[in-house]
Amino acid sequence: MLSHRQIAAATRIGMLTRERDTATACAQALHELGRALPFDAVTLLGIDPITGTHTQIAGIGYPAETSQALAAEFVSTPWYGNVVRQTLPKSISEDADDPGPRFRHGWFYAERVRPAGFRDGMTGALRHEGRLVGLIHLSTQGPDAYDTEARRLLASILPALGALADPTARTNDLHELPTEAGANLVTADGVIDLPGRAPAEVLEDDGFRRLVGAFTDVGGIRLRVLWPVGSGWRRVVLRRCTVGSAIARKAVLVHEAPAELPYGLSPRELEVLTRAARGQTNQAIAQALFLSPRTVHSHIEHLLRKTGCASRAEATALAVRDGVLRPSAEDVEYFVERVHAG
Repeated sequence: MLSHRQIAAATRIGMLTRERDTATACAQALHELGRALPFDAVTLLGIDPITGTHTQIAGIGYPAETSQALAAEFVSTPWYGNVVRQTLPKSISEDADDPGPRFRHGWFYAERVRPAGFRDGMTGALRHEGRLVGLIHLSTQGPDAYDTEARRLLASILPALGALADPTARTNDLHELPTEAGANLVTADGVIDLPGRAPAEVLEDDGFRRLVGAFTDVGGIRLRVLWPVGSGWRRVVLRRCTVGSAIARKAVLVHEAPAELPYGLSPRELEVLTRAARGQTNQAIAQALFLSPRTVHSHIEHLLRKTGCASRAEATALAVRDGVLRPSAEDVEYFVERVHAG
């Protein structure tokens, strides 16, 4: 039967999933875990969403380098597959009661665990939104520390630990994305899918990918644009953020939602407005778009009437303020927001 102390510790771990500071929350979760279960060493491992490697997010008793080296070897053992397949965490002391390979008979126990002074251990697979996101390892120097009751207690805590280990878990909360928004995280190493989100279709456009690269290079905080996708348009927001608590990666959160061009603007008028907001003259716009200055002047008159603006300056201020822009990568530095909005 669980004690009041164990129940309280499990509850506090669950509450830590609300914290914004993931690294601190993960470290605190392990200290709370120590109030519920015995261990001489514990390591919380997350799976890097780009490389697939296991990386220590927080630990007690193991240096991060040792933990990561052991994790890299552990995933190659038959024991790892058995851990991932079962909902109840595996323990060395309960090994004989479970189907599958016997951990005590394997090389990992003989060459890594026992020489380190540990006689019992327990490992649980961490999942979030149906995805495997990490592992939790507990080890003790004494034998028979983790019986079935201990395994069940850890199983009840695994969902909260999974939410803490998932580097993408709090991205949606951080930026309050609309429910219909498609979204991805874009890093220098690749694109990361977000749980429960459709991919951002704009990222299939090479021109938009260059826009993301330029946004990263200029060190902006936020950029709002309109972008064509197929026969329609998307309102797209780029935000700078950091993903992961073990390996902190600079990332750009890209989220999109279907939209109509505002004010009844045509695609060409949007293009002209974007260049005007950049500060280009009618002559420069005409040369860039292979139009006559008279045609550009007509576009300016039309977009002023549609937006209800009294002047070119008022229209360009509206475009920048509301993100009524369709910039190229070369335009980003003129429109990126360099301080946090609101």
